[in-house]
Amino acid sequence: MPIRWSAVEVAEAMDEVEALLNQAEPFLAEAQSRAGKALGIKNLPQYMSQRVHRLIFTIEDRRRIRAAVNGIRDDIPKDALAAERQASKTQQLDL
Repeated sequence: MPIRWSAVEVAEAMDEVEALLNQAEPFLAEAQSRAGKALGIKNLPQYMSQRVHRLIFTIEDRRRIRAAVNGIRDDIPKDALAAERQASKTQQLDL
């Protein structure tokens, strides 16, 4: 049964999301580093260090974002993607 949505558009959207994540990576790494330095603040109360640890964990959790992107890509029917790309190439050759 053919799909009614564009597999190519979804794949391209995930490529764009991944490109944005790649651009954000250095900033997220720096934010994580600076949050880690906050843990070294003298006399930092436990309730604050817990919040900073949670922040660090949340920043580290960006791996889940990439896993979600890959999960979306994995769920795109490969045959539909290939067929749609082939149809697009055929249309371009006909022009």
